[in-house]
This record gives sequence, C-alpha cells and structure tokens, in this order.
Amino acid sequence: MQLFFREEGKSNSQTIVIVHGLYGSSDNWLTVGKKLGLNYHVYLIDQRNHGRSPNADSHTYENMTEDLAAFFEEHQIEKATVIGHSMGGKTAMFFAAEYPEKVEKLIVADIAPKNYLDLQEKSQYYLHQHILESLKEVRQQQYESREEIADFLRLKLDNESLVLFLLKNVYRNKETHKFDCRINVDVLYDYLDEVISGVNYRWLEDRMPILNYPVLFIKGEKSPYISDEDVQRIREIYPEVQFENIPNAGHWLHAEQPQLFMKALERFI
Repeated sequence: MQLFFREEGKSNSQTIVIVHGLYGSSDNWLTVGKKLGLNYHVYLIDQRNHGRSPNADSHTYENMTEDLAAFFEEHQIEKATVIGHSMGGKTAMFFAAEYPEKVEKLIVADIAPKNYLDLQEKSQYYLHQHILESLKEVRQQQYESREEIADFLRLKLDNESLVLFLLKNVYRNKETHKFDCRINVDVLYDYLDEVISGVNYRWLEDRMPILNYPVLFIKGEKSPYISDEDVQRIREIYPEVQFENIPNAGHWLHAEQPQLFMKALERFI
C-alpha cells in the first residue's frame, strides 16, 4: 500500500516520521511538522483507511506496521525518529519492536501499550463505537451543508472539540455531490476491537526489556489514557524510558498545548 504523505524540511537532515491517531491524518500534524522541519527532515503519513491514503478491507496493527515498513523502504529511510499519537503510538511501538534497526528514537504520545478493552467499563470502546455509528449516519443522510452535519454531531456527541476534530474528515464528493467521510467508517467499525486492544503488555513480554533505542512517553495531564499503573508497566518494558507530562492537556495534547508539546519533543530529539 502506498501511503499518502506530506513532507517538511531538508532531505539531508535527521529524519522524523509522524504517525497520527484514530480519525486523524497528516493534516492534523502540519503545525508540528513545519516546526520540526526547520531542523529535521519530516514525513507525516496518512495511515490506511484515513486521510488521503487508500482504503483497505482490514485494519490491524500488523497491517499498519507493514505499511510503515513499506514506506521506509519506498523512501529509502534507513533510520528515523518515530512519533506516534494514540492509535499511531501503538503502530509506532509495534513497528519499533519489529524493526528496531530502523528506529533512532521512539516517541509515544498519550497511549499505553495495553489492551483498553480490559478496562472495567470499556468506556473507550463504547465511545468510539458511538462516534463511528454517528459518522455512518452522516454518510447515510442527505445533508445540505457542513453546518447541518456539525449540529447533528453536536446533538449526538455533546463535545464541541470532538465535533470540530471529526468535521475535518467530512468533505463533499465531487462525483456524487454528497457529503462523505475520508476515513473508512465501515472497516474501522468492524475492526474497532483490534484498534482498542491491539499492542499490549502481553504482546511485548517476549521482547522485554527493550533497550534498542531511546523512548519517550508524553502524557496529557487531564487525559485518562496513561494511568499510574501503566507507568510502572511501561518502565518494565522500556527500563530507560523518559516521561513528559503536559499540563492542562487532554488526549489531543499536541493541539491543546502546542508550545509545551513542541518543547517536550525538542528536548528529547
């Protein structure tokens, strides 16, 4: 699969590859990419079933890891610092474990290597299920404007920041003249269990301890995605890991506190 990508910086500089999260795309990381591009050679990819990359019938971390490996080969990237957020963070962890020789440094933004389906209330699973069901409705209805879609999503999700983020996926199809989603809603819905569980402690146990490359985990202070217990387990996997906590930031920490997030990246890189 040939992934869509954006490129910033000079080709003779140290390479950085940025991998977005669920419902995201390279477009969400352009500000970060442009700033890093002042000193580095930056690739921002769209993962399969997202953004402008091709759709596919499956969506596993094995798939996304091999997509990334093929991207490295296609662009002759011998070694790079890999930055991944949320689902992209899990892809980055999987890729780094499978291809350690390709990784200069690993940066994981606000996700832990755990099975989030193990949570007692499975709140994340049901939230994402509800989001995808809402986006399915958007595709089925004949909305006349983005404003109508925004109002519908506000009613369904009751979260303004989330609605604005999801609207970045909505576009008017030039052929059908109907509104559609850039993400592959049906396949993501079918593979939601995999997305929420995916890379976890048990999968990494055979590889522990991982010392092949420096590792940084960045957590949003207000985000529930990385718990104190997760920090202990992460240290078991990556004994030399570093942590950064971004104040007054939730899960989308790079958008909520961009300056603090950039400083955390620059200190580590």
